[in-house]
Amino acid sequence: MSVKQISVFLENKPGTLLEMTGVLAEKKVDMRALSLAETSEFGIARLIVDDVYAAATVLKENGFVHNITSVLCVCIPDEPGGLNKVLQLLSAAGVNVEYMYAFLGGKTVDHAYMIFRVQDRKAAAAALRSKGIRVVDQEEIAQL
Repeated sequence: MSVKQISVFLENKPGTLLEMTGVLAEKKVDMRALSLAETSEFGIARLIVDDVYAAATVLKENGFVHNITSVLCVCIPDEPGGLNKVLQLLSAAGVNVEYMYAFLGGKTVDHAYMIFRVQDRKAAAAALRSKGIRVVDQEEIAQL
């Protein structure tokens, strides 16, 4: 069970991010989450979208270099210690977190979603599910 993340390589200059979000907006691609990391020369926008195929197609058509990676999306209770509990479970399962970022969304407001890039998605998902933590798939992302 995983979610597809699109990583878009962007030149670090004014207007590049605007151009990328513009082409996605024109094709009615809805971004559920966005993380932006930068260096002096370029940036990487990591996107979770409702329609991966449409996003990848429009990005390619407009010359944006990108790749698609499978990541883990976890529904975390919006309460003190919610993230800490998930991180404890991953640590106990020996799962290393390479990076993560969060987003809010959906029809209820009692939780948040956290995107995890981990070395072993299957082990991470199994460890979390065994303790009642909900792992979200791409179909559910499209419905948020």
